[in-house]
Amino acid sequence: MTDFWKSRRVLLTGGGGFLGSFLRRQLEERRPAGLFVPHSREVDLREPQHVRDLLARTRPNLIIHAAAVVGGIGANRMHPGQFFYDNAVMGIHLIEEARRVGVEKFVCLGTICAYPKFTPIPFREEDLWNGYPEETNAPYGIAKKALLVQLQAYRQEYGFNGIFLLPVNLYGPGDNFDLETSHVIPAMIRKFVEARETGERHVVLWGDGTPTREFLYVEDAALGIMMAAEKYDEAEPVNLGRGEEISISDLARLVARDAGFEGEIVWDPTRPNGQPRRMLDISRAAREFGFRAPTSFADGLAKTVKWYVEHRQVVLQSK
Repeated sequence: MTDFWKSRRVLLTGGGGFLGSFLRRQLEERRPAGLFVPHSREVDLREPQHVRDLLARTRPNLIIHAAAVVGGIGANRMHPGQFFYDNAVMGIHLIEEARRVGVEKFVCLGTICAYPKFTPIPFREEDLWNGYPEETNAPYGIAKKALLVQLQAYRQEYGFNGIFLLPVNLYGPGDNFDLETSHVIPAMIRKFVEARETGERHVVLWGDGTPTREFLYVEDAALGIMMAAEKYDEAEPVNLGRGEEISISDLARLVARDAGFEGEIVWDPTRPNGQPRRMLDISRAAREFGFRAPTSFADGLAKTVKWYVEHRQVVLQSK
């Protein structure tokens, strides 16, 4: 721990979400001068007056903006307007009001979905503007990328210290396992565990299995964000990941193995694949604030499957 947190009054948005719960835990361990984690039922970040009242009440000098409306390919296709509006407006209002009251530092979490559809591997931060994002999640990605533009513009005009981080696909205990809105790893885990228990002989998955993805264990992502909050103060965005690539078909085999499913995996090519490839260049995070993800993908996946098996009755009853 460093002395950085002793004088920090920290406002964390999205603290009740998947990543947010791990951020909250790591913040509590660092014992800042103040920690404020508003719930969306109490504060609607889409409403400017709610944001003004929140900042007046909490008086933060550091904001970590992790609140987002997120989902997998299916949810992005069903709600492109909602995903664009909610994510853009929440960030725009919060950044503007933080600037007005003199917040010292603003940590904004972006998304890997902001990168162009055919970005060369590995994704470098300089590639962000070299094309249009993959169509199924473009509204979400562009909404988040607009906040990078806002932060850089505010740094130039007002000297506002805002940083922008680009976490790759996250996974881990406590993820969203609702098949209508979940991302690929929790969806696979649920499908394979249920198929094993019901004796199903095959599991159908979206696409053809050829796309690749990179995944970052959620606890590692929270650690990277803490390190950036402490040590990074520049305008340029920063990738957070492990710098490793795996095909969706290989991922499915690993998840099936950990879930104990021994049946057939069937691909449905009528369903969208999403972006063809994803893997990050993670050198800037290592260079600028020393972040290297400590959890191997094999270990993180095994922990996530184990957590779901042990907690799934509670998880499914809460939906």
